[in-house]
Amino acid sequence: MMLLALIAVLFFGGLAAFISERWHPAVPRWTALAALALEFVLVLLQYALTADQSSVWIADLKWPWISRFGIGFHLAMDGLSLSLVMLTVVLGFMAVSSSWTEIRHRQGFFYFNLLMCLAGTVGVFLALDLFLFFFSWEVMIIPMYFLISIWGHEDRTAAAIKFVIFTQVSGLLMLTAIIVLALIYHGYTGVYSFDYFKLLGMPLDAEVAFWLMLGFFVAFMVKLPSVPFHTWLPDAHTQAPTGGSVILAGVMLKTGAYGLLRFVVPLFPEASHQFAPIAMTLGAVSVLYAAVMAFAQSDLKRLIAYTSVSHMGFVLLGVFAWDLLALQGAVMTMLAHGISAAALFMIAGALQERLHTRQMGNMGGLWVAVPHLSAMALFFAIASLGLPGLGNFLGEFLVLLGAFKVNMLLTALAALVMILSPVYALIIMQKAFYGPLRLPHPIADFSRRDIIAMGLLVVASIWLGLHPHKVLETTEPSLQQAMQSSAVTGSTDEQ
Repeated sequence: MMLLALIAVLFFGGLAAFISERWHPAVPRWTALAALALEFVLVLLQYALTADQSSVWIADLKWPWISRFGIGFHLAMDGLSLSLVMLTVVLGFMAVSSSWTEIRHRQGFFYFNLLMCLAGTVGVFLALDLFLFFFSWEVMIIPMYFLISIWGHEDRTAAAIKFVIFTQVSGLLMLTAIIVLALIYHGYTGVYSFDYFKLLGMPLDAEVAFWLMLGFFVAFMVKLPSVPFHTWLPDAHTQAPTGGSVILAGVMLKTGAYGLLRFVVPLFPEASHQFAPIAMTLGAVSVLYAAVMAFAQSDLKRLIAYTSVSHMGFVLLGVFAWDLLALQGAVMTMLAHGISAAALFMIAGALQERLHTRQMGNMGGLWVAVPHLSAMALFFAIASLGLPGLGNFLGEFLVLLGAFKVNMLLTALAALVMILSPVYALIIMQKAFYGPLRLPHPIADFSRRDIIAMGLLVVASIWLGLHPHKVLETTEPSLQQAMQSSAVTGSTDEQ
């Protein structure tokens, strides 16, 4: 029941936030905070109750739903999903904090959509029925559309529509692949099933498996995103409100990486192995291309968006290397990037709220005017470039270490970003925070609330870099089981 509660708290918290606006405009944000606080307690309780368990799956809930078609309400949590749910809750707090003064109209509907988006994301991380997974996938998309289209900036409508077109078309491919999988299972057994564990060991024709794998792969690549499916992301980030950008970069992009880890390779091991050189090439291209594109940006949020594409390229490279070190690095990169990208978008949103511009050419000398904000920007800029001792460095290092054993050339090419990433980090600091002060009037520095929120992200980034063993120990059994199941399924295919 704990797993159901993790979704229900966010769902009903969103409804309560929506209703509470009729009493006072400020009540919805406090309602959202209360819901997230309860969610955080539930996640901690789940971790405490299962910390000593030896089983890979630390919690499981399975109810019949649409039995005629083999659709069940199947939720389960392992170390991987536990880590990502915790990230979701933490960044949910950050999204509420960054929206505290930015959102001034229809606050109830805003926090309703924010919590609905988080509920859908938690559902994605917990669902092990493929129909339920797709349902949760759609649930998190619709609220994000409203967040961008209603509370976004000047070109919000076009950006929101582009986001929906990319995600819905690719989602349709995934739905088609899911239905075909269920039909194939029916052909073998005489019954329908969308259950992950039943479909996991099912033998598939090599050509059919390849096309089904592509259906999942494209959907997850769009959400990751990776070149050439990335073009929606800079527009969405640029136009989204700060809270929307925090959730989009910190959490929703991770659902694409999670899908690759959980579904693509384990369900289609042989097809994924054959496709791995192409996927790893796309990962290396994403790392370098997005880093170079970041140089050309004058819009601060757009620059940060391209750095997200670059970092997610490391995740793609690590997943398809399918080496334990590379997979651990991919998970660590997902968590560390979620923290650093959320922080950078919070900083960009704070600057836009104060200066009414995202153009770095209109900034300059801000270190003197807003020293606390500037110090946080410097920390997360160097965290993003991979400073040793912080989580981003460890994740990228493990990916490169594991991928090097699989493909030395692509790993070496991806490692060139270690030269490129300091350049765009320095561009941010030089254009926005150094040089002569251009502001004709004083602006407010970070408030106490902002400093506490950013300070928590600083601590989290340092903790991931200096004490990674907690995350690695939590996720390692899940990753090892995924590797073992894909090997078993692969042998079944060959037979």
